[in-house]
Amino acid sequence: MTQKNWTRRQALQATVAAGGAAALPLWAQEAGKDTKEIRIGQSVHLSGPLAPSFQGTFKGQGLAIDEVNRKGGVNGRRVRLISLDDAYDPKKAVENVNTLIDKEKVTALYGLGSTAAVAAVLPILAEKKVPLVCTYSGSPALRVKQHPYFFTTMASYRDEVVQMVRNLVTLQKGQIGLVYQNAPFGQLMLPVVEEVARELGATLVAKVSLEPSGADAVAAAQALASAKPQAVMFMAFGPSLVSFVKAARAYLGVPLYAISIANSKALISALGDDARGIAFTNIIPYPWRPTSSVVRDFTAVMEKAGIPIDYDHFFGYLNVRILLEGLRRAGKQPTSEGVVRAMEGMGKFDFGGYPLNYGPNKHHGSNFVEITIVGPGGRYMR
Repeated sequence: MTQKNWTRRQALQATVAAGGAAALPLWAQEAGKDTKEIRIGQSVHLSGPLAPSFQGTFKGQGLAIDEVNRKGGVNGRRVRLISLDDAYDPKKAVENVNTLIDKEKVTALYGLGSTAAVAAVLPILAEKKVPLVCTYSGSPALRVKQHPYFFTTMASYRDEVVQMVRNLVTLQKGQIGLVYQNAPFGQLMLPVVEEVARELGATLVAKVSLEPSGADAVAAAQALASAKPQAVMFMAFGPSLVSFVKAARAYLGVPLYAISIANSKALISALGDDARGIAFTNIIPYPWRPTSSVVRDFTAVMEKAGIPIDYDHFFGYLNVRILLEGLRRAGKQPTSEGVVRAMEGMGKFDFGGYPLNYGPNKHHGSNFVEITIVGPGGRYMR
């Protein structure tokens, strides 16, 4: 895996399944009733232990869909995003994707939430010739070989690791401790971090696993402390962030770098002042300075909705906006194949201050990564 190659209050709090559309927001209901609409399908974790960290992203998606529909839709056609719950289960994701394609007749799929789910549905995309634009997984494993119907919109986890390690080496903190999730995500990231560390001249002085619940956070922090690292990289997400950071404050006095998937507003709020000083990689632009058109659009939408600006909502908003651009370029009657051609035809494209680059042989459109640090009051500093 040497080429450049899985989120985010005020949204859904009920289990949403294929038969549970009544629990969804207006923009995700009653698919198929309007022949003038463009239908997009999504299978994602709307229930289960990881669902709370996805709520802001889910809401951000809806804000973008509502915005475009208020302005007349895409080429005069209303867009409807149909989101089905898979509870982070790839088997359920496969069932949902088949339902979305065969029953709901979606033009494209969007925003699947896990590496395993994407891997499971890639053969379906090829068989049924329906594109997937955006996944909330940055797994490098999904990007090693180009798939004709799969497009990503954000940098990969490997891109993030490169930025972390490069920054630490520059700061002369190349003796690094690694804590990784004892789950498929962490098991995927362990060799990626090892490879990047070798390439950039850093040393992993300790590699410690962490349960997704964070129940063993104290033991993990103690094990890392005994290796005397100059910094620690956190390759995990979900509730374990809170437990580990608190343990690290007690046993480790070194900088902590965390991957973007761990950066949930709910978790930062739960940490309170303990969040201060955590460095996060971010794969979307800083949303608190409206210096680009896409950030200004997002700011206006959030002000209208009465929601404070955060990365979670912007993550969902920006990704949907990229899909909507692909639909716009596909013409007044967009087909699945037309969306593929439109995405490939973008080339190098400045999407309102967010650089993209697609082509027939380039389906992974961004490697944008920057590092921000949590400051006082949970505010992010660049």
